[in-house]
Amino acid sequence: MEPLGIVMVRSAVAIAGAMLLLWLLSLRLRNASIVDPFWGAGYVMVAWLALAGTDGAEPRRTVVLALVTVWGLRLSLHLLRRNAGHGEDPRYAAMRRGHGARFWWVSLFTVFLFQGLLMWGISLPVLAALVAPGPSGLGALDLLGVAAWGVGFAFEAVGDWQLARFKADPASRGQVMDRGLWRYTRHPNYFGDAAQWWGLGLLALSTGAWWALASPAVMTLLLLKVSGVAMLEKDIGERRPGYREYVRRTSAFLPWFPKEERP
Repeated sequence: MEPLGIVMVRSAVAIAGAMLLLWLLSLRLRNASIVDPFWGAGYVMVAWLALAGTDGAEPRRTVVLALVTVWGLRLSLHLLRRNAGHGEDPRYAAMRRGHGARFWWVSLFTVFLFQGLLMWGISLPVLAALVAPGPSGLGALDLLGVAAWGVGFAFEAVGDWQLARFKADPASRGQVMDRGLWRYTRHPNYFGDAAQWWGLGLLALSTGAWWALASPAVMTLLLLKVSGVAMLEKDIGERRPGYREYVRRTSAFLPWFPKEERP
């Protein structure tokens, strides 16, 4: 079995190569948004490449590979469907306007390679759980990790599905989504994503790779303070007046009863 360091280097090279190809395609399409659907599929690529450096399937590897593949492919397909026909995401369009003629090469570093670096770092629990030496059988931490991943997957997948149905209904235009899972957390998909990474972190921890828990910690921080909750809610209250009341009664991240329903 290959050392973890070798697997990490190979993963870094593969991610950089994939991001370079996506960047070249984005120049032709004039659309940097194509990087987003690769976020899930990239981890699937990393997981399967890591498995190639092991001495074969065993229970933990099989579980981790299945969880990452299911999560990554679902997320990528969801983002592809969501973005189809909508042009470049406003975030990247704003960056394009800000950088002007320089955006074609600036985007390689600030969009594609930056996301590739995040992907490589956040994939640590996946690599550790697949490659790091540890008990071959599944233990209590493994089962707890699978349970956390399952809760997270349900919140993310169901939350995305509920929001897509809400947006597709013309009667919902200008309204605030506060039904289903969105009644108990303003961001069930972000909570679900974080829970899945904590689940994978526990699977890595069962091999003794305690340092891999830095990955779900960073992911949770990003979702809460950088690219998730904070960015989305920065000006949504101005665009949707009812959102302020929604914020008052609904938990931002961890699911809980609305204020008027709390025991």
